[in-house]
Amino acid sequence: MLRKLTLIILISLLLGCEELIEVEDITNETVSILAPVNNSTLTDTTVNFSWQALEFAESYQLQIALPNFENAQAIVEDTTLTASNFTKTLELGIYQWRIKAINFAYETAFTTLNLNIED
Repeated sequence: MLRKLTLIILISLLLGCEELIEVEDITNETVSILAPVNNSTLTDTTVNFSWQALEFAESYQLQIALPNFENAQAIVEDTTLTASNFTKTLELGIYQWRIKAINFAYETAFTTLNLNIED
């Protein structure tokens, strides 16, 4: 009898916790880029990547590939951030970068942009 009562209490607690831990579904959201915009050509090798903070996002995954993700010669950055900006010094060249928002249970699709750094 005590086992049955304990089991009932445990199930009630678990079901009750589900109501307390509600995570917003961000899968249909898109991260809005502030800089650098798509197809930017920069002459400064220190690049400040920034985006609009997404409501209900807990972190962001930022990746940078040389020259692009489809034919990557190198992934020069793959990091998880809680801020909505990131600064990186890059060599001259053609890059592709992407960002996605993440929370406890969901993530957005990557937003992918092209970037060129030249003299």
